[in-house]
Amino acid sequence: MLFQLEIPAPENQQIQLPILKAKGVELFVKREDTIHPFVSGNKFRKLKYNIKEAKRQEKGTLLTFGGAYSNHIAATAAAGKMAGLNTIGIIRGDELGRNLSHTISQNETLKNAFDNEMQFKFISREAYRNKASEAFITQLKEEFGDFYLVPEGGTNKLAVQGCEEILTNEDEKFDYICCAVGTGGTISGLINSAKKHQKVIGFPALKGDFLVDEIKPFVKGNDNWSLQNEYHFGGYGKYTADLIRFINEFKEETGVLLDPIYTGKMVFGILDLIAKNAFLKGSKIVAIHTGGLQGIAGVNQKLKNKNKDLIKV
Repeated sequence: MLFQLEIPAPENQQIQLPILKAKGVELFVKREDTIHPFVSGNKFRKLKYNIKEAKRQEKGTLLTFGGAYSNHIAATAAAGKMAGLNTIGIIRGDELGRNLSHTISQNETLKNAFDNEMQFKFISREAYRNKASEAFITQLKEEFGDFYLVPEGGTNKLAVQGCEEILTNEDEKFDYICCAVGTGGTISGLINSAKKHQKVIGFPALKGDFLVDEIKPFVKGNDNWSLQNEYHFGGYGKYTADLIRFINEFKEETGVLLDPIYTGKMVFGILDLIAKNAFLKGSKIVAIHTGGLQGIAGVNQKLKNKNKDLIKV
C-alpha cells in the first residue's frame, strides 16, 4: 500500500527549450506528479506522516477542509481509503450540498472524493472563515465523533517533515530549487532540506505578502529562500488565456503537463526570469512538480462553459 512503503525517488526530467540553450541555463522538473493519480506531489508528502500519526493515535477518521476543486480534498479521500481510514471533507459553499448528486455530476474533484467514500459537510463561506476556531472544531466533534484533524491544504509540522524528503542526494547538483506556494508547507520542507549552496525560490499562487509570515514558523532559521510574487495571474484559482496557452505549448514541447493553479504559474515564472537574465549562465534549476493535475478537469469545465480554449491533457 502507498502509505506503508517508501516510494522510489521521482525522476528529474531535463527540459529542452531554445530559451534555455540561449541563456546557458539548465532546467529540470522533478516529477513528483507521477507518485499517484490523486495523492501526487506534495499531497503525498504532506499526508504521509499525518496518516502515520493518525494511526499511532488510533484515530479511525481524517477530517479536513477545502474548496470544491481542492487537490487536498481529493488526495485526502484517496489516501484515507488506501490507509483504511474514514474521511470527512468540510467543503466551502453550502449551496453545493443542496443537490449533491448534481454537484458531483458537475465536479470531477468532489466526484473522485465521493468515489473514495469521503463524507461531505458543506458550509457557508462565512462559517468557513471560522473553521479553525475552537468552538467550530468542538461542534464538529459533537457531530462526527473523534477524528484526526488535518488543516486546509495539509500544512502542519508533520507535513513539512514529509516535504523535507522531496530532495535527494542527486539534487545537490542544483543551484536553485523552485516550487509553487499555496499554504507554505512544501517550500518550508525544501528550505529545511536544501544545502548551503542552494537557493529556494517560491512562486505563490495567491496575492499578498502574508506567506512570508506563514512560512517562517516552519523553517529552521535559514535565509536561503525568497518568494516571487509577480506570477499569481490574479490570485488563487485565477488564470488567463495566456497561461492556458503557455501550459498547452509547454506540454507540446516537453511532454510535461502542468496545472493552471500552481505549477503552470511557477514554470511560467521560471522561464520569464530566465529570459530576463535573473539566473547566471551555467545555473542548474530544478522545479518541483507538485501534482494537482486532477484539478484540470474542473478548470476545463469552466473554460468550456465560456467557450474558451481548453487545457490539452
